[in-house]
Amino acid sequence: MSKRILIIEDDEDILQVLETVLVHNDFIVNGLERTNDILEAVDQYAPDLVLTDYLLSGTNGGKICQQIKSNPKTTHIPVILISAYPELAISLGHFGFDAFIAKPFDIHELVNKINEFVNKSE
Repeated sequence: MSKRILIIEDDEDILQVLETVLVHNDFIVNGLERTNDILEAVDQYAPDLVLTDYLLSGTNGGKICQQIKSNPKTTHIPVILISAYPELAISLGHFGFDAFIAKPFDIHELVNKINEFVNKSE
């Protein structure tokens, strides 16, 4: 059964690349450029993993991760944080993410990391 990935990335080009690569790797993907209520989006989509950029319009991926990890209904969902500013993202706090990948990233490394987390639940 294909695993569901929720991507939150406000750069439309990067979002398209991520969606294309993950669909090609047999994931079911829902990409959002923004969300006002991450818990509602997670509840509606029921992802096996959330992939979020750190710098987003109006918020940051760290806060999104904290909301997911602090909610008892969603705390089990792995969150991978990606950022072109790894020093900034990591220096501001861990936020509870399960993995961090710096941009630019190797697509194979990203897919392998996603597989590592989604296959743990089987």
